[in-house]
Amino acid sequence: MEDSKLLLSCFFACILFSVVNGDNPYRYITWKVTYGDIYPLGVKQQGILINGQFPGPQIDAVTNDNLIISVYNYLNEPFLISWNGVRQWRNSWQDGVSGTNCPIRPGKNLTYILQVKDQIGSFFYFPSLLFHKAAGGYGGIRIWSRPKIPVPYPLPAGDHTVLAGDWYKKPHYVLRRLLDSGVNLPFPDGLIINGRGWNGYKFNVDPGKTYRFRVSNVGIATSINFRIQGHTLKLIEVEGSHTIQNIYTSFDIHLGQSCSFLVTADQAPKDYYVVVSSRFTRRVLTTTAVLHYTNSQQGVSGPVPGAPTVQIGPSLLQAKSIRRNLTASGPRPNPQGSYHYGLITPGRTIMLANSAPYINGKQRYAVNGVSYVQPDTPLKLADYFKIPGVFNLGSIPTSPPSGNNAYFQTSVMAANFREFVEIVFQNWEDTVQSWHMDGYSFFVVGMDGGQWTTASRKGYNLRDTVSRCTVQVYPKSWTAIYVALDNVGMWNIRSENWARQYLGQQFYLRVYSPANSWRDELPIPKNALLCGRARGRHTRPL
Repeated sequence: MEDSKLLLSCFFACILFSVVNGDNPYRYITWKVTYGDIYPLGVKQQGILINGQFPGPQIDAVTNDNLIISVYNYLNEPFLISWNGVRQWRNSWQDGVSGTNCPIRPGKNLTYILQVKDQIGSFFYFPSLLFHKAAGGYGGIRIWSRPKIPVPYPLPAGDHTVLAGDWYKKPHYVLRRLLDSGVNLPFPDGLIINGRGWNGYKFNVDPGKTYRFRVSNVGIATSINFRIQGHTLKLIEVEGSHTIQNIYTSFDIHLGQSCSFLVTADQAPKDYYVVVSSRFTRRVLTTTAVLHYTNSQQGVSGPVPGAPTVQIGPSLLQAKSIRRNLTASGPRPNPQGSYHYGLITPGRTIMLANSAPYINGKQRYAVNGVSYVQPDTPLKLADYFKIPGVFNLGSIPTSPPSGNNAYFQTSVMAANFREFVEIVFQNWEDTVQSWHMDGYSFFVVGMDGGQWTTASRKGYNLRDTVSRCTVQVYPKSWTAIYVALDNVGMWNIRSENWARQYLGQQFYLRVYSPANSWRDELPIPKNALLCGRARGRHTRPL
């Protein structure tokens, strides 16, 4: 009976999407989420598997494809999947975070119905609840350009996904208990590449050919540096933006970020180290995979190539060197430079400052003095059903308070549809911050040390900066972005450091349109899970 209801819901949802999205293809995916034994650092652990895999299955889609993803939860805990960088156009119902969706209860399922509207590039999915990200459950997302839209480089001979990041030997529920008790996490135990430790993964290449490497930092605590022994990295894409094709010998990738490189197998035929190491940590963690030439008769040898460790300057200069390719087409057949963001005056400035307060004797993290508390009902459902008492607009200020006091609140900031805003992330702490914004790509117009002032705008890049969904803020520094709020919904803005996110360094931006029209936002899905104070309500017919 339950399966029949699911099929019926999918059927009606597909009818709706066929009306809204025309003849764009549908891709049907079924995932079974289970626990299973994994050995990422050589020690047996309980990991989260998708269809028996860690990392989970790759999602491949073409611009504007519709993805119908049925997720079955066989864990003993509630579960949700979110889609890092997929904009969910007019559809925050499918975002898969606690502020938008009820969790999938053990033994139950949820079918996500989403469209990769007007997107290309490299992204990843991850489990968003209960510190599950520390146990796996993540995988890569590749969104390919439509065949008739040219890309600004020759078609590579192959395409490799690199999911790299830090890892803990302790189970995710032990790490969660540490945070719940007010104790910060210890230093990670190591780094992994595609779920494996030192030399545990192999990338095969043919001599003389060029390959695309899509690298994502899927860790929870540290920035990383990526490099390949004896080879250069030609940067071609950052989270959906084609870039000027600068050449690097190593590249910093911060928490939650993704990028693509072209690598040519132009060296002597043998095996080479693919290296990932931690950045801005006193103790440097390093792991390797293997770049294997198919005619190789010699294994990896020599010292692992080094890279910057704690130095901020080289990373800042590298970040400023990333430029948008203005002449290349994006997901549509028009140049990426046709949107002249630098000629638009922002309607207002929002300044966000991170902090690490102790509240009631326990370690918490905050944005503008507010440490986020998860409500008993997802914010999106409370907003749709007009349930009072779940959240208040304006419960987080749009600039940092003058004092050092911090407090708990279910923080939601109000914004209007089609606003064009400037957001400044101000970081007075000694650690690198990484910020993500669901539902959007934004223009990274500037970053520098010290206190941001209006005079800082003189150094903005108003011509060819990249647009992306995750940006770093260096210690005692600031980063500024421009964003056109053209996507109605309830959107999570969060730290990609997962302990900080879990303990309150996040909030929601409610982008509101009074029109109440399907033109601005899709209706609540017929199969939406209802929980908390929304339980027993009825979704409107499709």
